Amino acid sequence: MILWKTVDGNMGLLSKTLERYQRCSYGTLELNQQNPDEQSSYQEYLKLKAKVDILQQSQRHYLGEGLEWLGSKDLDQLERQMDLALRQVRLTKTKHMLDQLTDLQQKEQSLLEANKNLRSELEESTMAYQLSWQAHERNIDKRRPPVHLDCNDNIRIGYNNEAPNDGRDVPSRSQNTNGVIPVWML
Repeated sequence: MILWKTVDGNMGLLSKTLERYQRCSYGTLELNQQNPDEQSSYQEYLKLKAKVDILQQSQRHYLGEGLEWLGSKDLDQLERQMDLALRQVRLTKTKHMLDQLTDLQQKEQSLLEANKNLRSELEESTMAYQLSWQAHERNIDKRRPPVHLDCNDNIRIGYNNEAPNDGRDVPSRSQNTNGVIPVWML
């Protein structure tokens, strides 16, 4: 910065004037340097805004709104776009369903295998249980003598078979009224 001495020795006014000059001249350069950035940002904003407007209009057209302003060529193009989009949706849906079918078939196969394993384990445990039960029955049969009941003889409990019938209702031997001793009591 250049300082000028005036006759009276006052440098304040001259320095203030020079500072103002520098601010104005270099300040415009700084503004001009920021201005292209601002201008490019504003241009980018306008481009993005136009794209958003086009996308919103396309969305309205896909929803069936605002079609009265379109010509036959635009309607044909819109129809082709929608057909293409519909095919893409159907392909994606079919692929998704086939993937699910494959997953379900794999799950079915694993469940069938697990069921087969469980069935064989059940059969093995049933056979082991039957064998142990048969061995237990043989051991019991060896320890006690077999009981033979004559089905023709009725054992009556609480009745005197030799007492004469004195008019009371005493069932006879031929009436078999549950006077047989059950096997579990022996």
